[in-house]
Amino acid sequence: MTTLKPITELSQTATVAATRDGSLTARPSLAQMGDSRQLSTEPAGWLSGIRDQLQELYKYRELLYMITYRDVRVRYKQSIMGFMWAIFMPILIVMSGIVVRYAYALAAHRQLEMSDLASVAVKSIPWAFVVSSIRFGCNSLAQSNRELVTKIYFPKEIFPLASVLSSLFDFGVATAALIVIFAVLRVHVNANLLWAPIILVVMVTLVAGISMLVAAASLFFRDVRYIVELLLTFGIFFTPVFYDVDMFGRKGKWLLLNPVAPLLEGLSACVTQGKPPDIYWFSYSLAWAVVMLLGGYAFFKHLEPAFAESI
Repeated sequence: MTTLKPITELSQTATVAATRDGSLTARPSLAQMGDSRQLSTEPAGWLSGIRDQLQELYKYRELLYMITYRDVRVRYKQSIMGFMWAIFMPILIVMSGIVVRYAYALAAHRQLEMSDLASVAVKSIPWAFVVSSIRFGCNSLAQSNRELVTKIYFPKEIFPLASVLSSLFDFGVATAALIVIFAVLRVHVNANLLWAPIILVVMVTLVAGISMLVAAASLFFRDVRYIVELLLTFGIFFTPVFYDVDMFGRKGKWLLLNPVAPLLEGLSACVTQGKPPDIYWFSYSLAWAVVMLLGGYAFFKHLEPAFAESI
């Protein structure tokens, strides 16, 4: 059975170094080689336990930044396109969406408008972020960081969170390119654009919770990663990326039950139409984000002591 060596201070107990191939290795210090302890299982109150775990996670924030940097660096290392990969997937989604919108315009006997293209572009980048975060988060324990998970103790939620942050970096690159395009096209904006960062915070919160949930589950149920990949592949057809919810009339509300859908619709409304998001459906997504973050974190921490045995 593998003994996990705890780290209370990164600089005192272990050195996490990046090798030439971009991977991270953890080397316990000589002063701590013989020290080992088990995670406390004594009930100290739910709120107190959450507070202690968050404080511990905060202590390892530098490790979180380091692993995020490693993930970004490895993703673009020795690639011809470099950071262009960050906008390649959104471009493919936008092109697919244009085809769908054009077919819809032909069926409705109307012209394809610039607002249709802008809506698809605004939704494609966040959707690419959602897919990338969940996909890399699901594999962050079982495949990408097996050595670190089994040999040394620190908060393992760092791995799925680092996957979200590295995907957020890609999102930033793609968003910067979109801003330049919108500036050239002189897309009109107003004060409702201030809703965009609020909506994005909710989206990151939702994705972080889902990533922790599927990362932990994939260690104990191997088919989870295949189910996640299947849902991410076909999820775009059940999420208003290529289309708008109002195209379906009253039946469109069923599509909004997907918690990502109101966020994408809200982004499209505040960026391309200058309108605020629907408060009711935004609150619905916000509630889902809070539940997924707390539930995913609790589920992750509950299974964490058995991670090393399950890999």
